[in-house]
Amino acid sequence: MKNPIQVMFESGVVEQTDFPPESRYHGVPVVTILGPDGTEIAYLRRRFVPPPGAFATLRERVVAQGERLDHIAAAEIGDPEAFWQLCDANGVIWPQVLEQTGRRLQITLPEGVPAAEET
Repeated sequence: MKNPIQVMFESGVVEQTDFPPESRYHGVPVVTILGPDGTEIAYLRRRFVPPPGAFATLRERVVAQGERLDHIAAAEIGDPEAFWQLCDANGVIWPQVLEQTGRRLQITLPEGVPAAEET
């Protein structure tokens, strides 16, 4: 019996990429160029940080003294390696910028996921 995930890849139901869905590089294409000696060189196309308006804010969190972004990501998102999602949502490239004591962080839904409508 075939692995069901492999069947979904083969049928095109799930897009096959070089990076898992939780990676910041998921969906970024790998392209190649020819070097001067004819060697093929693979690289990732540039990834642009999405605009903060592409995120629905759930709440704010104020950074306490000594807090690290990976600990905040673990507490807020459930994955310490997802710190980059906090960077994207707050319009920041360098993670250490978000570790400043007193900084207000936007805790958001993933990019493009709308917030639930209030009733």
